[in-house]
Amino acid sequence: MILRPGCGRSAPPTPPDPAEMARVLLDSTVLIDALRGRAAAQRIRRLRRHGDEPWACVISVEEIWRGLHEGEQPAADRLFQALRLAPLRVAEGIRAGTWRREHAARGITLHQADCLIAAAAHGIDARLATGNPDHFPMPGVAVEHWPAGE
Repeated sequence: MILRPGCGRSAPPTPPDPAEMARVLLDSTVLIDALRGRAAAQRIRRLRRHGDEPWACVISVEEIWRGLHEGEQPAADRLFQALRLAPLRVAEGIRAGTWRREHAARGITLHQADCLIAAAAHGIDARLATGNPDHFPMPGVAVEHWPAGE
């Protein structure tokens, strides 16, 4: 087959420039939905095509492994192999603890895991995708609501 310019097959899409990719840290609710084949799975696949890079946090790894159903481990392994892992360092621990202390002073209880996940997102300058946006009232964290179970 001879292809002439302007005829036949189109050129493959140009992949996004890594320097221009936005980061999205996926909360446990989103990862559970993806693992169980719900709408989040398709949405995660589309991230890279739209110039976004999916990340996770080790807190979510623990939460997923704790709740795995029979036979889900291979799919969970594949899911996490496809994601970058946000580091949790001293700076993220300080940020999470500060948020918890400041909110507690106002009578608001934040969960340790949520604060650490939010701190991980903040630490890599990522948006945070979650099914529970009300769990993440921390300043400086851009939260995207990905409704759970859809």
